[in-house]
Amino acid sequence: MDAMTASTPPPAPGAGVPLLPPETPLAMPVQSFEEAAPAPMRLPGRPAGIELRRAWVFGGTAGLTLLATGQLWWALRAGGVGILDWIGLVLFALLFVWVAQSFVSALAGFALIVHGYRRPGRLGVIDAGPLPPLATRTALLVPTYNEDPERLMAGVQAIYESVEATRQPEAFDFFVLSDTNKPDIRDRELAAFLALRERVGGHGRLFYRHRKDNTERKAGNIADWVRRFGGAYPHMLILDADSLMTGKAVVRLAMAMERNPRVALIQTLPVVVNGSTVFARMQQFAGRVYGPVLAYGNAWWHGTEGNYWGHNAIIRTAAFAAHAGLPKLPGRKPFGGSVLSHDFVEAALMRRGGWALHLVPGLGGSYEEGPPSLTDMLVRDRRWCQGNLQHAGVLPAKGLHWISRWHLMTGIGHYATAPLWGMLMVIGLFMTMANSGTVPAGWQVPDETGRFLWVFMLTMLLLLGPKLLGFVLTLVDPWARRSCGGAVRLTLGLLLETLLTTLMAPVTMYVQSRGVAEVLAGRDSGWESQRRDDGTLPLSGLLQRYGGVTAWGLAGAVCSYAISPALALWMLPVLLGMVLSMPIVALTSAPDAGRWLRDVGVFRTPEETLPPPVLARAQMLRGTPWSPPPEVPLPWLSSATCQVFAWAMERGMALRARLQAAR
Repeated sequence: MDAMTASTPPPAPGAGVPLLPPETPLAMPVQSFEEAAPAPMRLPGRPAGIELRRAWVFGGTAGLTLLATGQLWWALRAGGVGILDWIGLVLFALLFVWVAQSFVSALAGFALIVHGYRRPGRLGVIDAGPLPPLATRTALLVPTYNEDPERLMAGVQAIYESVEATRQPEAFDFFVLSDTNKPDIRDRELAAFLALRERVGGHGRLFYRHRKDNTERKAGNIADWVRRFGGAYPHMLILDADSLMTGKAVVRLAMAMERNPRVALIQTLPVVVNGSTVFARMQQFAGRVYGPVLAYGNAWWHGTEGNYWGHNAIIRTAAFAAHAGLPKLPGRKPFGGSVLSHDFVEAALMRRGGWALHLVPGLGGSYEEGPPSLTDMLVRDRRWCQGNLQHAGVLPAKGLHWISRWHLMTGIGHYATAPLWGMLMVIGLFMTMANSGTVPAGWQVPDETGRFLWVFMLTMLLLLGPKLLGFVLTLVDPWARRSCGGAVRLTLGLLLETLLTTLMAPVTMYVQSRGVAEVLAGRDSGWESQRRDDGTLPLSGLLQRYGGVTAWGLAGAVCSYAISPALALWMLPVLLGMVLSMPIVALTSAPDAGRWLRDVGVFRTPEETLPPPVLARAQMLRGTPWSPPPEVPLPWLSSATCQVFAWAMERGMALRARLQAAR
């Protein structure tokens, strides 16, 4: 008996059924970053014209970046471009690339949705029509680490019952893969699992495995299952502890894998649900309204070189076993050791092995839950920061496809941008001081206010563009608009989400910059379980986590005002967010404020207005049954305002009808 099997205690008296099926081992060799054949450039199923699509995205990104950077250089050149100016230009260009690419991808996604791209589906995956019969078996894997056991098993039960409703339950087995290391939670976890299996009668299709030694964290958890049981299952569908999926979505994903034998992975677009705090509701609103334009755009130019987000995705087990065994990174932590952000690397390795990976954003029925507060998001973000910065050691790996390298660079850039923004702000401060005559004259900045303003407006347009495109699509869709509470509440949601995001951005920048500095200094992130519902902190916790950012905000306000009142006004959004970080975090993590927004219909989503059965079932099993959101009127909402919005919507729908008729 091996160590992993020995770590699982025998079932409780009366259970009478083994916790695990017979082992069917599957070899999963550790891969090499030093030696590998180059990834094939073309794969079956590669979309026609993919080179033109990528030329649009990368060419548009480069063109917009050159335009903005060139305008900024032109504004600076009259007074002579000094060393600070050149550093600022380089930083601006690096940061602008990420903003421009997001906008160009969202613009492509907007055009695709308007022209009906979501209807045909990719790989034959459409969210309509009769369910196909399946010929293969799929394992649904639910890794867990110190989660609330009863809450976890309620979600598993909801998915299990939804799969049973498809009348093809024999094609699916469920595995709860525990890495829990707290004895009290471990005991509750096993008891909750046995109770679940008794309730649903899933003795031959519900299994539980506990690892005593959680080496390599989630990646090691999945790899252990593959090496012990993967030989019996052609496909595995990876879920998180907060994931929910409908049985129909599960069956359609398994069907797509059967019909596309050269596809290794199909990633869905999970919709964020069940938010109760202001922060969680804001996240689910943003994901529901803005997310599709970005997802459709990314899927359009990713093609067969898609990415993996670690959950709510189906994977061909043999392809994963053959190519996704993760090696140790050389050196000591935090850069060396086990790969933390494993999903991007596993996707890159499978693509190197000649397998296609697809993002399918049009398949419904895939859900996840977001963190309840900015604090919880930043705690999770610290771990992701270390994992993504680790990818710098993966970038030189032999044989990777260039799009896979770009995915890795994007992950690194997500965290590198925070300190880069901070550096750019500091340089801007010095340049303003130069213009005020408080530093040597060689740093003088010419008076090109109009051109600076033009660059700023272009940056804001591109930064807010994906939000506006998603908002417009939701606004002109009658079902989506009504499900989000109507045009007025949808607009209020956009404005409030943008305001809160703007105020939280400098806090996120500060904490992410600190996280990058900690990683570079050799401090490991550790591995903590996540809070799911309660995001509140006592005053001592707020002071500990946000006292520093508040102090920096106050110091920045004093210094900027001393240099120039105009500079203080210009930096007000950043300084205000930092100074007010503690009350903002307290307010957005408070359940009462979240309930009030739910009552008045702000940040409402279709899944909240009328949740799919799997969501309603999970809520009921968790003791919080769904109830229709109350129709509480906004106190200041006059009939005249409603009439104006109604008139604007009628004009918009009429224009859309004329455009469709013209096409």
